[in-house]
Formats: sequence, C-alpha cells, structure tokens
Amino acid sequence: MNFGKAIEALKAGMKVARKGWNGKGMFLWLKPAAVVKAEWCKDPMLKALAEENGGEIPALGTICMFTANKEILSGWLASQTDMLSEDWEIIGEFDL
Repeated sequence: MNFGKAIEALKAGMKVARKGWNGKGMFLWLKPAAVVKAEWCKDPMLKALAEENGGEIPALGTICMFTANKEILSGWLASQTDMLSEDWEIIGEFDL
C-alpha cells in the first residue's frame, strides 16, 4: 500500500512497516495525544509551565518507530523514499 494508506492505518490504531526496510522487526505506530501533569515533570521549567497552564500540558500525538536495535524512536520522520514507496504493509502482533 502507499504512504497515505499507511498513515490512515496508523490513525486507526494499527502498526505499519515497509517491506523495503533493511532492519528486521521494525515498525511504526501512532502514540496518541495525551496530557502531561505538572507533578510528572522533572524539569523545573516544564513543571512551572504546566502549573501556569492549570496543572497540565497537552502533549501532541507522534509517530514512533520500534527500531532494528529494539529501541523506541519517538518522532519518526519519513524520508522521501518512504513517502513515495508502495510497499507499506499493516503489521499484526504475530508478524514481528
């Protein structure tokens, strides 16, 4: 499938990957928007900003990647090749 369909799948809560990726087990998912409470903030500046904002800060959703090194990358960005590829697929839990 194309990149647009992959984004639609992410928005529907599915995981996606490209067949053309070299790394085994790599996939993307959409981490939904959330709220970060002031008491969770370790950084004093963020904590103060949250407190000034009624005790919380909205956190926007982001695309995350599970990498070939078995790490989570937050804020994955597509390359030109990724955006133009037609080899995107939906990943089920048993495909990993």
